[in-house]
This record gives sequence, C-alpha cells and structure tokens, in this order.
Amino acid sequence: MNGQTIQVGSARFMETEGILLPTAIKTANEQAQQTGDSLVMVAVDQKLKGAIEIQPQLRPEVKAVMRDLRQRGIKQLAIVSGDHQKPTQKLAKELGMDDYFYEVLPQEKAQLIRDLQAAGHKVCFIGDGLNDAVAMKQANVSICLSDAASITSDMAQVLFLDNSLSHMCELIDISKQLNSRLQNSLLFWGGYGVSNTTAVTLLHFGLTKSTLLFGTAFGVGVGHAMLPLL
Repeated sequence: MNGQTIQVGSARFMETEGILLPTAIKTANEQAQQTGDSLVMVAVDQKLKGAIEIQPQLRPEVKAVMRDLRQRGIKQLAIVSGDHQKPTQKLAKELGMDDYFYEVLPQEKAQLIRDLQAAGHKVCFIGDGLNDAVAMKQANVSICLSDAASITSDMAQVLFLDNSLSHMCELIDISKQLNSRLQNSLLFWGGYGVSNTTAVTLLHFGLTKSTLLFGTAFGVGVGHAMLPLL
C-alpha cells in the first residue's frame, strides 16, 4: 500500500515473518489468550506498529444449529482455527464440540480434511476467511456466508445469502430427501425399462405408444425427484 508492505496476523505469523515483538506486546498477547481473546498484530515494512484485541462473538443462531445437527445424526463436529489454544478451546467448550484444532495454517486445514477423507469420512467445511479457501476446495461440501471473502465464496458450493447458519439443518433435510427420491427414481426407471420392453415385446407397442409411455415416465420420475426443492 503506497509502496509499503502491510502485514496483519497473529504473533506466530509475525515471528515466522521475522518481525520482532516487544515484551509489552508479548505480555498483552499472553494475557489476551488467558481470557480466551486474541491479539492481531499490525506491521509496516517489517516493523510492528500496533495490535488489536479481538473478543470472539458467537452468532445468535449457532447453538441452536449445533443442537439440531446432533438431532439429525451428525456425529463429529469440530472447530479448525488458526487462533491460539485458549480462545479455540473456550469456543469449542461453549458449543459442545467433539474436538478442536488450534494454530492451524491454511495448508494444514486442507491436510486435516484429506486425512479425514482417507479414513472414510465425508467432510463439510464452513469457512469465511482467505485462509479457509484451500480447505474449502478440499472438502466434500463447502459452505460460506454472504459476507465471506470473495475468494472463499468462489470456492463454496453453498452460499447462504442471508448471512446466517440457520439454514444448515434445512440444507441437510433437503439433501437427504433429494438423495432418497433420486434412488427411488432409479428404481422407477428400472421398472419403466422392464415395462416398456415387455409392452413392445408382448403387447406389440409401436413407436408412438412407446414414446408416449417414455414421456409419461420421464415426467413422473423428474417430478418425484424434484419435490424437495419445490
């Protein structure tokens, strides 16, 4: 910016960039971590200029969403954060998470997802920051809110335009219904194939009747599969 390099991040990030942290900042960072808060450092041209203390705030709908996800059989919920242990642990405990991961770098988030997938799990990842983009690309399902960074929303398969997670359970319900109906439709199409073959072979259906039967079956099958979205 204006010929200057602006760097914003955690104490860990500043240290990896070779930026020295004054003792007062280190002390303030430790105190913030003890209370479950975070300190974001700001450096200009490799020199620390200040820090901002951030207190994590829960979205009002999150606790209800977590409860409803449990009721729908979601077995493993976890927080994957680049933040320090204390604030991540505090948030995980408040939400009743099964696990939490802290001080995770962007590439490490993606590797964590790959490890879960290699173990046979399907992973849904919800993110909103630039550092979530790689993980979202790796996940089986990626979700973000409308106020997310542009690169993150570009990676997301699902975007909640009202900027709320309250539709998570509705999304799961729709996907389960759609999957069930698609499976039923496959059985339906199999039955149609047998019926049409039988009609042509035994009942001597011509091209017109066979086409009419196909059109009717096609309309019924598609309509049945799309009912959850109507």
